[in-house]
Amino acid sequence: MPISADQIPAQSQDKQPAHEHEMTPAPIYDRESYKGSEKLKGKVALITGGDSGIGRSVAVLYAKEGADVAISYLDEQKDAEKTKSLVEAQGQKCLLLPGDISNETFCQEVVQKTVDQLGQLDILVSNAAEQYMEDDWEEIDSARLGSIFSTNVFPMFYFTKAALPHLKEGSSIIITTSINAYKGNDSLLSYSTTKGANLAFLRSLSQRVLEKGIRVNGVAPGPIWTPFIPDAFPADQVEGFGKQVPMKRPGQPVEVGTCFVFLASEDSSYITGQVLHPNGGVVVGA
Repeated sequence: MPISADQIPAQSQDKQPAHEHEMTPAPIYDRESYKGSEKLKGKVALITGGDSGIGRSVAVLYAKEGADVAISYLDEQKDAEKTKSLVEAQGQKCLLLPGDISNETFCQEVVQKTVDQLGQLDILVSNAAEQYMEDDWEEIDSARLGSIFSTNVFPMFYFTKAALPHLKEGSSIIITTSINAYKGNDSLLSYSTTKGANLAFLRSLSQRVLEKGIRVNGVAPGPIWTPFIPDAFPADQVEGFGKQVPMKRPGQPVEVGTCFVFLASEDSSYITGQVLHPNGGVVVGA
């Protein structure tokens, strides 16, 4: 199942968000050996950035575990339709909700439509993000900061605020942070900063909602083969992607999606305010 770094050819996409269906090789969002065991039966999950990459894997694995899924995304309709078909193939419902999550009103509408059309909300996965390579300080201007914080940070607050009235005891909120929140990345300075904000948010929120019986945790992926890569890095840097970690290869979305299953299920009932690290063997602070 793993793909070696040598199997990743040079490639790039001149759009952001990039499209999964244009990537070579295709990311692996599921595996035949994964058999659901009703860990999330009867649950409803809302996944931001659920059309592709890690978000798609989470949607598919949640469906295998018996959950209905709503996914928000910007405008990657072809990828989103593919994810919808994969969820429905598991006998579960999938609600597609395209739009701009930097708009708080839209985030509120996404939550309300999820509840109205799927009947409830039990799991909120804050996963959507953008990133940019920044080799020059001049690239990190007010427009860049406004854009990346409006996608990576502000929607966490918008979605959480809108979702909390619908979440009940036993519900879960899961935030996608990054290895870069722990070790830093000089070429991804603005992105790494927002991922640090994600980390501080989940730790603080976990304390705030604990008395309501709601758990908040995070996942900090390392180099994962998703549309994030060809839209942020030049083609020559995409070639051989993932070889910098001890495992010498990129991770696949399904190798991260399983973390989200664990954190959403009763298997992690004694865990809150914590982060899982699917990163290919890099040792970072917890």
